[in-house]
Amino acid sequence: MSTPIGAARDITLRALDVLAGADVLVAEDTRTLRHLMEIHGIALSGRPLIAYHDHSGPGQMQRLLALLAEGKSLAYASEAGTPLISDPGFELARAVAEAGLPMTAAPGPCAAICALTLSGLPSDRFLFAGFAPAAQAARRSFLGELAGVQATLILYESPKRLADLLADMVTALGPTRRAVVCRELTKRYEEVLRGPLGDLAADVAGRQIRGEIVVLVDRAPASAATEEDIAAALDEALQTMSVKDAAIFVSQTLGVSRKIAYRIALDRSKE
Repeated sequence: MSTPIGAARDITLRALDVLAGADVLVAEDTRTLRHLMEIHGIALSGRPLIAYHDHSGPGQMQRLLALLAEGKSLAYASEAGTPLISDPGFELARAVAEAGLPMTAAPGPCAAICALTLSGLPSDRFLFAGFAPAAQAARRSFLGELAGVQATLILYESPKRLADLLADMVTALGPTRRAVVCRELTKRYEEVLRGPLGDLAADVAGRQIRGEIVVLVDRAPASAATEEDIAAALDEALQTMSVKDAAIFVSQTLGVSRKIAYRIALDRSKE
């Protein structure tokens, strides 16, 4: 069950129904869930409120699975946002699925999607990469693997490591790549910073940053297609398309001149 990432009123009506009707409540942080229920006037009414987080042992998971096997309805809530997105609920959900027990999701707020919506970066394809490694060598290797990805990158980061992350992004991805830093989404001091990575790194380096952070980076610039790339794409397209249609399709797909694609298509069709 998704819970607000900031504004308490962002909870869904269905999530409130789930909280009111579940036999057992499970939460990453029981204090946070208890406070959310108090805000919305939902009584615990003697129901169990069980903590499940990164430090919960296998015994706690077995306890929850046993309750489900007994026919009890359990509602799991992350501390903020959507469960399983950088959240310990992943292990619980996997165990429930493997046990063949019934499970569904009550969708709602998610910091990654909220940030993508505000970023102004392409949203047709994106990669959520979670948290970058804390150690610089591992972080740079991690970013190097993402450098050529043809999708908007989304990362979570702590405010203490944000400056280091952006500095390493400049090294790994280049200073001109468009990026966005979202801070304290849906909260009173919400802030969205947009600009080239080099400018954002310089801006953040001189500030004391606080709050929850989402960093987004534009997709890698497409590499220029060679004549061999165009010919290979045309060979495949010509199997099902006319010369004209294949040329149009490949020119749009590879971002090359239609005239060049048509010339090569004619040559390939004669062969």
